[in-house]
Amino acid sequence: MSGWDQGRLYYTDQPTVVEYGGVAATASPDSVRSLFKEFIRGFKKNNIFHYRESLLQNPSSLLIDMDDLDGFNSDLTGFLRSSPADYLALFESVAEEVLASLKASKDDVEKNEPDRLPVQILLTSNELPISMRCLGAQDISKLVRISGIAVAASDIMVKAIRLKLVCENCKNVKEITCPPGLDRAIVPRMCDRVHQHGEKPCPPYPWIVVHDESKLVDIQTIKFQQSPKDLPEGMIPSSILLSLDRTLVQFIALGKELTITGIYSTREPSTFQKGAFGIKKPYIRVVGIDEETDEDICRYPFTDEEVEEFKKFASHPNVYQHICSKIAPSISGLDDVKKAVACLLFGGSRKVLDDGVKIRGDINVLLVGDPATAKSQILKFIQKTAPIVVYTSGKGSSAAGLTASVIRDPKSGQFHIQPGAMILADGGVVCIDEFDKMRTHDRVALHEAMEQQTISITKAGISTVLNSRTSVVAAANPPSGHFDELKTAEDNINLQTTILSRFDLIFFIKDSVHYHKDKVIQCHMLFDHFDSYDCPYDSNYTNLLLLEKLNRYIQYCRAYCNPRLSETASTMLQNIYISIRQDTREQANYTGKAAAIPITIRQLEAIIRISEALAKMKLSNVATEEDLQEAFRLFNISTMDATRSGINSDAKITPEIASEIKQAEAHIKRRLGIGKTVSTTKLINGLTRMGLNKSIIVRALVIMHQRYEIEYKSEGRAIVGKACVW
Repeated sequence: MSGWDQGRLYYTDQPTVVEYGGVAATASPDSVRSLFKEFIRGFKKNNIFHYRESLLQNPSSLLIDMDDLDGFNSDLTGFLRSSPADYLALFESVAEEVLASLKASKDDVEKNEPDRLPVQILLTSNELPISMRCLGAQDISKLVRISGIAVAASDIMVKAIRLKLVCENCKNVKEITCPPGLDRAIVPRMCDRVHQHGEKPCPPYPWIVVHDESKLVDIQTIKFQQSPKDLPEGMIPSSILLSLDRTLVQFIALGKELTITGIYSTREPSTFQKGAFGIKKPYIRVVGIDEETDEDICRYPFTDEEVEEFKKFASHPNVYQHICSKIAPSISGLDDVKKAVACLLFGGSRKVLDDGVKIRGDINVLLVGDPATAKSQILKFIQKTAPIVVYTSGKGSSAAGLTASVIRDPKSGQFHIQPGAMILADGGVVCIDEFDKMRTHDRVALHEAMEQQTISITKAGISTVLNSRTSVVAAANPPSGHFDELKTAEDNINLQTTILSRFDLIFFIKDSVHYHKDKVIQCHMLFDHFDSYDCPYDSNYTNLLLLEKLNRYIQYCRAYCNPRLSETASTMLQNIYISIRQDTREQANYTGKAAAIPITIRQLEAIIRISEALAKMKLSNVATEEDLQEAFRLFNISTMDATRSGINSDAKITPEIASEIKQAEAHIKRRLGIGKTVSTTKLINGLTRMGLNKSIIVRALVIMHQRYEIEYKSEGRAIVGKACVW
């Protein structure tokens, strides 16, 4: 029925034949109008005339569920799919007629023609969206359904849908209908009035637009980009232009994951290129928007068989161990790190307090370790497993790239927001490798996004707040590349306490030399490279939960399980938090310095989130004392151990140890002169041969450094005596 993307409607007195789904259906426009009118008036859902009531409550638009329409009459659905531009106009005309009659009946108006208000038909469906990359010429003028993220929006513009023209010469009046979408109105070149004999004809293009008597609607264009979870590895995200009009204008928030129903259309390019005749640019005229909520993070609906399988798996007594065994199975060891990753993937429960304050449920994890300790491999595993992931490297990431930037359109001169990684990963995970290589002011930009989970923008006259409800897992190296046992935890991390306090779990991964451990790791690596290699470790990973099923199970738990702490667990947590704060205070009094990683109320919330994630793995709505104990164990061997690590990791100094430290200090002073430089290794080895304990020597060096009696040079490889020694 449609011409080359004209979207116009032509009627004849003959029956219309439309093919859809390989089946030919014959219907006249009057019969289609009658069927759709019956659908609006008579369709019932839960004993309620759903569409009739919806039309009365919101006269400007009517949301039609394609499944309801198909159940009522499959022919109507077929007509709509085969020629949506034509039949949407017909359906809107019917809806306006029904609305007018309903209002007339309601107001008891008789024998008067009621005013017809414009109604926009919107469509929704449970149909699975197709990939944006699959759209092609075969889809032109067809109804399509795709998903993606809105990354840029234009200002509101005005488009005419009906123009009233007046000939400037002869005052002839003419009305033209403009095609929908982004197609331009075609104004006749000549006046069509029949002139009298001898009358001077009107000149070309004599028309003047009467704006007051023309019909105009609001329109807006959106840049729609392919979602990171649908992006093939190594490919650049595809994008397409969306056209929104009437009630859909300003409906889309930037950074949102959306599913769009629309008509795949084409338009003339804005600039003509030589030899480009017949080439048009595609866009989608939107006729329905479905926003993905927390319950809709899964693209494909869960079947009854899947739900039954998930519940059976959750009832398994070792479900926690089974899940952790599937986390990065190619990496040997790091069991507690894998458990932390499992907690991050499942996440805690997001809460909204009575005063509107929101408490995040997403878990943030920081991995600080020596090179070649599988930190990046863990991040890559998360990238393949989590439903929504954005992976970035710290050195190549800026504050604008992580949060959002304001960009000026070179064509229109308008400013629009370009969302960054934290917004694009809303509802998922952001993986940041080389976190320590980022510039300090770029890391500061993450403060609001990691805790409040929003990003505030006030630039170029734009003031808005965007959501960034995402978990952050970051990997970093110590400043010198390797952990230095002569340094404190603060020196080995070298990150601001403001950013460290926003991580729920902080792991120090050290490349320690251990014969049995090294043998297991090299065996594991060789087994990955050579399948036939006879590996002595147990390589039979459990087949109870494959990686694909793990992904589905994570999505199901995040969507349908929101656990809370039990009363007994809450009481236990109070005692745990008090003891943690007491230990931190004692350590600060002993070292004379605040802890490298602050222990605040955020860490209390971190333990709660980890407990909820452990309960979520079991599909339990209650986090028990057992979950809390495991959460505290993970917190203790990660963040607390990191706080106690380094040279100040020992407990209080006994009198015997203090005497040995003073003896070591005396020997060090005798070997150092004012301004004299000595190799750290040679100094320690020399004192060790004299019978002094190495840990005592190292402790003495740190204490002397804190008193400014010595100074480290060459990243700790050399020591210089200062004047205050004597």
